[in-house]
Amino acid sequence: MSMQQPHPRNDIFDVAIIGAGVVGCAVARRFALAGAKVVLLEKGSDILSGASKANSAILHTGFDAPKGSLELALVQAGRREYLDIHAGMNLPLVETGALVCAWTQDEAARLEAIAEQGRENGVTSVRLVTPTEALSIEPGLSDGLVAALHVPDEHVIDPWSAPLGYVNQAIALGAVVLRQCEVRAGSFDGEWRLETSKGDLRTKFVINAAGLFGDYVDTRLGFEPEFQIKPRKGQFIVLDKAASRQLKTIILPVPNEITKGVVVCPTAFGNILVGPTAEEQDDRNRATVEHDTLEGLVAQGVKLVPGLAHIPVTAVYAGLRPASDKKEYRVIARPELNAITLGGIRSTGLSSALGLAQHALKLHGGSERGEFAPRAAPDVRMPNLAESRMRDWQAEGHGEIVCHCEMVTKREIEAALNSALPPGDFGGLRRRTRAGMGRCQGFYCNSRLAEMSSGCLANPLAIEQEGGK
Repeated sequence: MSMQQPHPRNDIFDVAIIGAGVVGCAVARRFALAGAKVVLLEKGSDILSGASKANSAILHTGFDAPKGSLELALVQAGRREYLDIHAGMNLPLVETGALVCAWTQDEAARLEAIAEQGRENGVTSVRLVTPTEALSIEPGLSDGLVAALHVPDEHVIDPWSAPLGYVNQAIALGAVVLRQCEVRAGSFDGEWRLETSKGDLRTKFVINAAGLFGDYVDTRLGFEPEFQIKPRKGQFIVLDKAASRQLKTIILPVPNEITKGVVVCPTAFGNILVGPTAEEQDDRNRATVEHDTLEGLVAQGVKLVPGLAHIPVTAVYAGLRPASDKKEYRVIARPELNAITLGGIRSTGLSSALGLAQHALKLHGGSERGEFAPRAAPDVRMPNLAESRMRDWQAEGHGEIVCHCEMVTKREIEAALNSALPPGDFGGLRRRTRAGMGRCQGFYCNSRLAEMSSGCLANPLAIEQEGGK
């Protein structure tokens, strides 16, 4: 198994990034490309182990982002960069389009304002459509539709391969990734000394991308608190792959002041996703699922797309979004302390991550000062997990099929375990391969996966099973 060697402790990094969610991975890539010596610190066993592991995987256009906001600018910058790099990195783009659907006259009356906002935000392709036109775009919709807004450029991507690809490019450029490495304290005296669970390290600059714990990390670094994370739980259901015949378009509700609402959405993996809910809670570590809420999501999906009735639920899950006490992104630059906080990045973080990374590099200013020597992007191509393109099991010589529900090959499992950043736990192995994500949820393949990954995971599969995961 390929294992990355830790950086010498007496060395000093140009930038330390705290938190290896999608934003932290994108920031690590951007600074490594700029020529910086980078370390990425993650307290979990693997990257994407916090808020980033559970999202709807939509690549947003920003049509409904607040006008003139930083979020709008960064979502659109991130989207542009993803469109520029995804083919070269073998990352999927499922061109679904979206319909914002109004099911009441009151909702229909609000669509024109949303359309106008979209045009002012530079998304000129948005257009109001009649129920008949909407049904021609998405025949599976209920006939109770009153009106709709078509947003043809909203798309679906693989939410895990993208950030893994970003961090793999950073590693290829010399970045160091330290997992199970929690930042406990920090002090600044011209340079930063970070006290971590893996020992102290020194860095010239620190970037807090800690997501759900962003405010805690600011406090640990000695900053005066400027925001408070208020976790927002979102529960999801995943419908069996038979559902994909019923829906090809992202179905969005007319949003309200609190949430964008429940989405019915195709996934890159051939399923249909319904969710998320928006529930405030205090616990930042656990996101439970509730039977009645999940039943409500099933009912909502069937109400909007009647063909989903009687299609079984493959999986249920819940994630936490790092909402803060204000709706906007909480990006705070502290140039006198060589620090940046990227906080309060909620549901659009997957789309804006590359844009946030560009913005962080500008706030840092090192490139303009000539501190770094930019480097070319290394040739990193990710294994394809999307159903829209050929998978490994369809190629010659794939060998054993380990997970029959998701058609995952032994070759794919072995490649993940021997990669530049191998999974640290079973969740990481699932996100890298799709193994165990199908109809049986690992009932048939988990023993084989445990055998294959024996000695490779910081948290072995057998231990996780005993813990009830």
